[in-house]
Amino acid sequence: MTELKTLQKLNPMLDLRDINDPVFLRYAKVLNYDDFLSYADYLDQKTHMPEMNNQYIADDVRLHQEEHNEELLKHVFGNTPLQFGYVNGYNSSLNALEWHPSPEINIALTPLVLMLGHVDDVKDLTYEVKNIQAFYIPAHSVVMFYPTTLHFSPCKVSDAGFKCGVILPYGTNMAFTSKEEKMEKNDPLLFKTNKWLIAHHENKTVIELGAHAGLIGENLKIIYKG
Repeated sequence: MTELKTLQKLNPMLDLRDINDPVFLRYAKVLNYDDFLSYADYLDQKTHMPEMNNQYIADDVRLHQEEHNEELLKHVFGNTPLQFGYVNGYNSSLNALEWHPSPEINIALTPLVLMLGHVDDVKDLTYEVKNIQAFYIPAHSVVMFYPTTLHFSPCKVSDAGFKCGVILPYGTNMAFTSKEEKMEKNDPLLFKTNKWLIAHHENKTVIELGAHAGLIGENLKIIYKG
């Protein structure tokens, strides 16, 4: 039985699909992993797993020294200055959904699951979890989210956790939005620079940091072993 089949069997309440499924194209597209080999080698050899939870580095200056497919990145991001980061960890729950008015590239060194949504389904500062679409991302895969795609942390599919590179326009996620700015802009979902976020009420950490609790339904969790 493949890992995807096992995950589907263990998570019957979740619509979990392969990234080659046509439905994936509503949320993202698959890029060529060979264009990100230096990035992947860096993740493998020079980044570490945290003791628990996740470690998110928005921009690792050492990654700027690695070889990148500049033409591809210019095409994806339209000549925008970029940050090269990563998230390593052990998350297995939905917890929140975020989006940016720009693409995002994820480089999956390890297999993982992404729970995705569409910004069109955000209504009155809320999102119904029943609309979540989950995808199994094989190791050594690269995906590009569209600006309309809701996403958050990858979910692990083994005790070893996951390693995932993250490329975004420079400045994304680097500074929190103050309560005063949210009120001034009448935008309670603006959480950080270039980042809008809706949290699940169980995610006390981001709520205490000012996130709006607007995910309606279960805080979905990926089960990977019986």
